[in-house]
Order: sequence, then C-alpha cells, then structure tokens
Amino acid sequence: MDSKSEQQAREAKMILEHPEFLRSLPKTDLHLHLDGSLRAETVEALAREQGVQLADDGSGDLSQLLVSGRKCSSLEEYLKAFEATLSVLQEPDAVRRAAVEVVQDVAKENVRYVEVRFSPILHLEKGHNEREILEAMIAGLEEGSSDTGVQTGAIVCGMRNIDPEASQRLARLAVDFRNKGVVGFDLAGAEEDFPAKDHIEAFYTILNNNVNCTCHAGEGYGPESIHQAIHHCGAHRIGHGTRLREDQDLLAYVNNHRIPLEICLSSNLQTGVVTDLKNHPFRMYYDEGIRVTLNSDNTLVSNTNMTREYRLAVEAFQLGISDVRKIIINGFKSAFLPIKNKMALLSQVSNEIDGIVAGAFGPEFVPPRDHY
Repeated sequence: MDSKSEQQAREAKMILEHPEFLRSLPKTDLHLHLDGSLRAETVEALAREQGVQLADDGSGDLSQLLVSGRKCSSLEEYLKAFEATLSVLQEPDAVRRAAVEVVQDVAKENVRYVEVRFSPILHLEKGHNEREILEAMIAGLEEGSSDTGVQTGAIVCGMRNIDPEASQRLARLAVDFRNKGVVGFDLAGAEEDFPAKDHIEAFYTILNNNVNCTCHAGEGYGPESIHQAIHHCGAHRIGHGTRLREDQDLLAYVNNHRIPLEICLSSNLQTGVVTDLKNHPFRMYYDEGIRVTLNSDNTLVSNTNMTREYRLAVEAFQLGISDVRKIIINGFKSAFLPIKNKMALLSQVSNEIDGIVAGAFGPEFVPPRDHY
C-alpha cells in the first residue's frame, strides 16, 4: 500500500496539472493590507490626479518601486513600498476606491470572505480625521461587496512604532464601528524594539468591549513576540506566527487553544523570515494540527493573490486534495464572523468544494467531512 505522503504527492501533481482547480475553490483572505494591495495602475492614476510625485529609479517602471517583494532582504526593506502607496491614500475618495478595487480583485480568485486591514492614522496628512478615513474604507468595502457578493470586514490596525496612545485611540474607533463594518483590531508594523505589550491598554479596550483581535507576531521577531500577543494582548489569531516553532510549549498552547495562524507564504519568503519555502514551518504546523490559514498579506507589494498562495503551498508542501480542503475550511472557521453566519457559510462552501473536487477528479476524491 502506498504511504500517505506518496498519495499526497500524487494528488499535489494532479492539482498542479489542473490549472483552474485552485482558482475555482471558494476561499478566504483574512490577512490583507489595503495599502499593500492597490492596483499599480490605480497608484499611478491617483498620483497623477493628486499631484503626488512618486519616486523613480529612472527605469520608468513603476512596479520596480511598488513590488518591493521582488528584491527586498528584510521586513524593514519590504515596508518601504508602503511609502509610495500611502502617499496617494490621504484622501477619503482614494481610500474608498482602493477598498472597492481590493474586493473586486479578490473576487476574481473566488475569495468569498475577506478581511481588509489598515491603520487610519497613516492617512491623515491632508487634514482628514481617522473617522472620515475609516468611513471611506467601510463604504468602499460595502460597494465592492455589493458588486461581487464577497462578504467583507474591516480590521483597524494600531501601529507598534507609533505612540501607544494612538493605538488606544484607534481601539476606541474600532469599538465605535463594531457591527458597522469593523470586525476586529490588529497591531501591525515592525516588531523588533516595539513590543506588543506596550499597547496593552488598546487591547484591553478591545477585549473589554467584546471585539475580535489579531496581532502581527513571530514575523520580524521571535516567539516571545507571539507570547506577548496571546498572553498580554489576548489575541484571538496571530498574524504570521512563523517563528512559533522555536518555542514548543507555546506551540502546544496555540494548538490546544485553536488559535489560528494567518500564514502569508510569499511575504515571509520576501522579507527573509524564511530562506526557502521548503524551510517554512507551514507543513510542520499543519501536521501538528494547528489551525493554519493561507493569506495574501499584500497583493501588490508581494505580487500575489490567493490562488498563487495555494499553488505555492501545494507545490512546496505536497498538499493533497483533502489537505487543501481542510486549509480552506480553516480559513472560514477562523473568520471574525458571528457564529450563525460562519456556520451557514461553512455549510455552503463545504458543499461547493466537494462538488468542484468531484467534478475535477471524481467522487472518490471527496474527503469525509470533519467536525466543526
């Protein structure tokens, strides 16, 4: 009898030879930054309309500036592209347009639920306030959802490298817009030298008002960053979590408490968190039973989309058909949605996935259902 790994390898080959299979599957994207996911042509158009001078390397190729993932060697270098995108996102109309287009773009990859995160405090250079900017973002998500049928939610981000009082202010803003388009709160930005525990008051405000929260951790710094995110800040999910494997006790805690990891393969490779996808801990986490999800992070800066992220995972980790299904279901299980909405969506997409698998490969490849 063939081993499980041999069967997975055969199925991975089948998936990769069926180019539209991964695109056709309903998916989530729970970790997507608005300011890293604009269309390049939109950045150019907004710059022209607003009279913003974008940096030029002399090649005339704007993508060299915006798709920093091609050539960066660290998280800090990766983040430089955001200077350009943020320069054209200082007007509510621009924020709204970017949000509409993000939803339209993920719909092309058959993403059914997307959480788009951003920090309103980074969009105030032209005198608008955080509330105006957040309202524009939510309006854009709603318009995109109306256009495509994709369910959406906004996540408000505090910033590690900005005064914790600003994070507290943003937390209160997230509370104000709870159930009005905002589904959660996050802490983003460079990890090293900017510990999450400095922003504990913001997370207290969030948790005390029954708002969901996630936290970037274990990307640019070690497992102690993840420890702070969970035990100091009460994070319900972890953004990235790549270095969790360095602390086996913490890894067991994350697994036992079903704390999802928002894995972003392309950006982890591009920022130097891993040197090679085969060295990425994703497969180990999955085999351990951790609730791993796949996400794009920044579709423009990383030059990716959700179909590509799944293809990378199938190729690098030899995922079989049931593996892909389970990871997709993990995404829906981990969504910041009310439980009734989540269960309805899970039932719908589970049936749809099984129909797509049966149509592509035959009913014998439809795996048994797992329990919620």
